[in-house]
Amino acid sequence: MSIRPDQLQRTTYDQRLLDSRHDADWMTTDPWRVMRIQAEFVEGFGALAELGPAISIFGSARTARDHPDYALARDVAERLVRAGYAVITGGGPGIMEAANRGAEEAGGVSVGLGIELPFEQRLNDWVDVGINFRYFFARKTMFVKYARGFVVMPGGFGTLDELFEALTLVQTHKITTFPIVLMGTRFWSGLLDWVGEQLIFHELISPSDLDLLQVTDSAEEAVSIFVDADDSVGPAASPPNPADEDIAWQRPGM
Repeated sequence: MSIRPDQLQRTTYDQRLLDSRHDADWMTTDPWRVMRIQAEFVEGFGALAELGPAISIFGSARTARDHPDYALARDVAERLVRAGYAVITGGGPGIMEAANRGAEEAGGVSVGLGIELPFEQRLNDWVDVGINFRYFFARKTMFVKYARGFVVMPGGFGTLDELFEALTLVQTHKITTFPIVLMGTRFWSGLLDWVGEQLIFHELISPSDLDLLQVTDSAEEAVSIFVDADDSVGPAASPPNPADEDIAWQRPGM
């Protein structure tokens, strides 16, 4: 969705949802927001249910087309497609565009999960399957649920947010066998040094937690990490029956 600057809203759905500085009108507006949130999950699940193996690629929306990182993201996406994966991005410009472009030009499935922002934003021209979200948390669920790992290119706060959310999910075993590959040893070295010097030194995380991240400058090596992880796991287990989950929820003491 493309919005003209003169049509932009001054606030977003996320901002209005999370704003506690309002009167009792939340009693009538917030419950209805739940229905809108539910609709976003249903739309995402329906659109991506048959996607197949996929990798989510994150990185800056500000990366220019002539930047080496743009070419690298495009190369990674092309190699992922040739290895049998779909590619999921945030659907915007920069690194996201590069990854969608590489996937589409390689003949693979190119997914873009857009987000409503208080400035102009639209899905890039190389998105085959596109969904626009109002709420970040619904969008984040789709990035994780339908991916078998993350490629994290250089980026800003949004990229770091996705990186640390993925790390938390893996560390707490909410998701398993989920490789996280950082592209760019020079870019990420300072962050990794800080993790070792501060978080590990002060025993805020375990030394083994740093092994959850793999760093490389090679597109070929990045793709091989995901392929090797899939080969080590074998066929996916049968998904749980939603009816069984309902029964479990109703049991006494559950």
